[in-house]
Amino acid sequence: MQYTEIMVRYGELSTKGKNRRSFIMRLAQNVRNALGEFPNLKIQADRDRMHILLNGEDSRLVFPKLKKVFGIQNFSPSIRVEKNLDALEQMTHQIMQEIYTGKETFKITAKRSDHTFELDSHGLQQFLGDAVIDIFPEIKAQMKRPDINLRVEIRQDAAYLSYETIKGAGGLPVGTSGRGMLMLSGGIDSPVAGYLAMKRGVEIEAVHFASPPYTSEQALQKAKDLTEKLTPYVGGIQFIEVPFTEIQEEIKKRSPQGYWMTLTRRMMLRLTDAIREMRHGLVIINGESLGQVASQTLHSMVAINEVTTTPIIRPVVTMDKTEIIELAEKIDTFELAIQPFEDCCTIFAPPQPKTRPKLEKVLELEERFDIEGLMARCLAGIKIEEITPAQAEKAEEFADLL
Repeated sequence: MQYTEIMVRYGELSTKGKNRRSFIMRLAQNVRNALGEFPNLKIQADRDRMHILLNGEDSRLVFPKLKKVFGIQNFSPSIRVEKNLDALEQMTHQIMQEIYTGKETFKITAKRSDHTFELDSHGLQQFLGDAVIDIFPEIKAQMKRPDINLRVEIRQDAAYLSYETIKGAGGLPVGTSGRGMLMLSGGIDSPVAGYLAMKRGVEIEAVHFASPPYTSEQALQKAKDLTEKLTPYVGGIQFIEVPFTEIQEEIKKRSPQGYWMTLTRRMMLRLTDAIREMRHGLVIINGESLGQVASQTLHSMVAINEVTTTPIIRPVVTMDKTEIIELAEKIDTFELAIQPFEDCCTIFAPPQPKTRPKLEKVLELEERFDIEGLMARCLAGIKIEEITPAQAEKAEEFADLL
């Protein structure tokens, strides 16, 4: 079947009132970014629907990319025909002959935005329903949950028919909820947290702490590869590499082992908050899951959080590991995340970290450090680059040739 356009139905945008237009415009931009490799596409976004005119592009290549764009409830590939009953009847026959196997029930759903058309919606449903029964007398019509729902829309320019509804990613268009800094380690949890934040409309920038020579180039590349796995949902993500070696060496030299993790996480949070301010972000996002490791007990969270008043979003905080792994597998980050390249949290992990660190003790230990000087030198050395989906797609294309 040669499709001519894709009709996109919005997700939660219907509830957004006065902000609706800005949400639709942002979604249209995200769709353009996601489908940038298809230059002939034309995108028309109106209040109720978005129409993607294929103009000869292969719909089978477009569908997988469109399924990852947040803000889309579902979409239907459509066939354009002349706006007359003969053409509609002929295409209805063609579609049903292709998809009906002799077992399915059917329904015709008609919508008429051009009120000058000769039949109203009910009349059109009756006409095309009779057309189906003419060629398949034994077929059963079913109004609720039919196997085949043939949709017909009469618009100003032409008529459009569709029978397939493909589920979208749901959520809100990325960028409509503001920007947040994702504290991205090389583990399983933080990419999942980033994915869930994007689903709620947050534009993320990935902040990754590297401690060369203790952490390897492979560990850094792994973090970039994990970021790349999140790019199809938005088109591109800024990756911010933070040089953390001096700070970790100072913590190891000047404090007892039990407090290394707490002091490290506090410095990470301070630095992420400073980067958030520089980059005009609103929140910090991380992959903490309650009680999973020593730094993620409630007592530790309280001691670590004390350095900032910025809201911290923890999308996976109440999930257990199995739930997080299932999501990681769904977004294809799990196999990357379990590669054995250690990040700076695991390299300097003490054998017996405090699970109930005392805030007074933490504040006393921090008096031994030149926190402002350490932070200034660290922030002066950050590196920022944009990660795009291109590299991963080229690798997939190459794999297909093998």
